[in-house]
Amino acid sequence: MHRRVGSSGLRIAPLALGTMTWGNSVDRHEAGDHVRAFLDAGCELIDTAYGYGGGDAESCIGEMLDQVVSREDLVICTKSGIHRVGDERRVDVSRRTLMHQLDTSLGRLRTDHVDLWLAHTWSDEVPLEETLSALEWAVGTGRARYVGVSNYTGWQVSRALTLLEQARVPLVVNEIQYSLVEREPEREVLPAAEALGFGILAWSPLGRGVLTGKYRSGVPAGSRATSPDSPGFAERFLDDHARRVSEAVVMAARGLGVSPSEVALAWVRDRPGVTAPIVGARTAAQLRTALSSLELTLPPEIVDALDDVSARP
Repeated sequence: MHRRVGSSGLRIAPLALGTMTWGNSVDRHEAGDHVRAFLDAGCELIDTAYGYGGGDAESCIGEMLDQVVSREDLVICTKSGIHRVGDERRVDVSRRTLMHQLDTSLGRLRTDHVDLWLAHTWSDEVPLEETLSALEWAVGTGRARYVGVSNYTGWQVSRALTLLEQARVPLVVNEIQYSLVEREPEREVLPAAEALGFGILAWSPLGRGVLTGKYRSGVPAGSRATSPDSPGFAERFLDDHARRVSEAVVMAARGLGVSPSEVALAWVRDRPGVTAPIVGARTAAQLRTALSSLELTLPPEIVDALDDVSARP
């Protein structure tokens, strides 16, 4: 069941738990329940970031350690380089900021190391060599066991991997958006992952909620698309193409006797190069559904049908 993260020795279950809504729509008590259920299902990777919830997501995890869960039971992945000041999103992947944010994250997480640390995004404002020097520092000082990047294109991650190889620091993962309604990574990123040996963590594998089927008749009240915390979150996937894909996922789910979310997660999970999809559950029911996807293997004919309907010209 467990998979290696790229060609590294790190192994995780093929489902990761996202925390972007922790501290907002998911409170500390609910987060603790989610982690317990997640671990009971044999999973261990929790994905967070310096900027999630203004730091509340990392603080939630830190409060759980040794109270709800032991540190050694978790594989903690955090990211640095994006934060908000008021409503303004700021990107800074300079060595100074990355090092400061990692140390701040470790304080919030109440641990002396993370298992996986990622540069949260690419920036043309900072030389890549400078960004990567912070990753080298993190491994060299024991603050991170493994390092990687997030939201890098194929050529960007290939260049980063090559430069880190020269410092004998492996780049083990690229965390990207990937789903049945966002298949752009198949052009460059997934082939690069297979060729070069890094893993893929897929964020928003449910197409920002569109692939659950709940948006087929409009935008329901209480959904992420109506939340003031994430304006425009699902808007780009509410077009005719996404509706056709969503309908196909719903039909496949009915035929298999499972939920649309399970179908969408299983499709992403078993794509070549993917280590694990990251699911951000707001409720216990959503998490149970995501965990149920671990038991589902899609028949080849359904995979082919979903591939066809989701392909863009």
